[in-house]
Amino acid sequence: MSPDRARGARSEQNPAPHFRPCGRTDMPFAFCTREKLPWTEFAESAEDGLTTRFCQKLAKKHNMVVISPILERDRDHGGVLWNTAVVISNSGLVMGKTRKNHIPRVGDFNESTYYMEGNLGHPVFQTQFGRIAVNICYGRHHPLNWLMYSVNGAEIIFNPSATIGELSESMWPIEARNAAIANHCFTCALNRVGQEHYPNEFTSGDGKKAHHDLGYFYGSSYVAAPDGSRTPGLSRNQDGLLVTELNLNLCQQINDFWTFKMTGRLEMYARELAEAVKPNYSPNIVKEDLVLAPSSG
Repeated sequence: MSPDRARGARSEQNPAPHFRPCGRTDMPFAFCTREKLPWTEFAESAEDGLTTRFCQKLAKKHNMVVISPILERDRDHGGVLWNTAVVISNSGLVMGKTRKNHIPRVGDFNESTYYMEGNLGHPVFQTQFGRIAVNICYGRHHPLNWLMYSVNGAEIIFNPSATIGELSESMWPIEARNAAIANHCFTCALNRVGQEHYPNEFTSGDGKKAHHDLGYFYGSSYVAAPDGSRTPGLSRNQDGLLVTELNLNLCQQINDFWTFKMTGRLEMYARELAEAVKPNYSPNIVKEDLVLAPSSG
């Protein structure tokens, strides 16, 4: 990899006043109350919606790649909704989009009320600054999700998230860092900061009283490298901007040293997983055979 592949990257939690988890300044994290309106009215086209056009101007003006998470309205397929990230090149052109592959079914994250699991696979975008991918939010809990972006050649995998303290904070410093090590790439773990207050109380199905909030979004965004090193995290209680330089040569150097992609045995796991997903699959559990046990005499 040539020296010019050593580039800068910026990791931001709430990077600008205009950017929120669903692309609009006045759009909160809505996917917990199970209310459809007015939240679904914020959905827009990934290709030419207001948020995308706004980000295109910024990307070209500042010569930077922009990843814009939005609530997508797919009008070509019945107007269904998706949790989508639009990737815009530094020339201001829309390179494409990726959709959230894993939808949480835990706590108050009732996202399956709004949209389905993504259907675009694991696209990687060849930008001027490197090959990037976007592992949206809950996908960070699934090692195979990270793996497939790496298999497709990602050098930097971004993980835009909105996650809360009681649910995941103990896991936060570990998951993206482990993914960087396991996949010989850089990972950028991005989380929002603060707390939402909803006008209508809602329950969590846990027997506790109804409440107006989901929990505290703890920020702490960071960038992890293939060698296991990482930047300090951003603040837990206020918005921030993290700017760091990534030497993409490190991806190949660590790959050559640890050779996880050589020793990973993907063909073995592909074969075993192909069997495991069949309805008649029987787990390979070896039990003691009492018939063959030696006699006590």
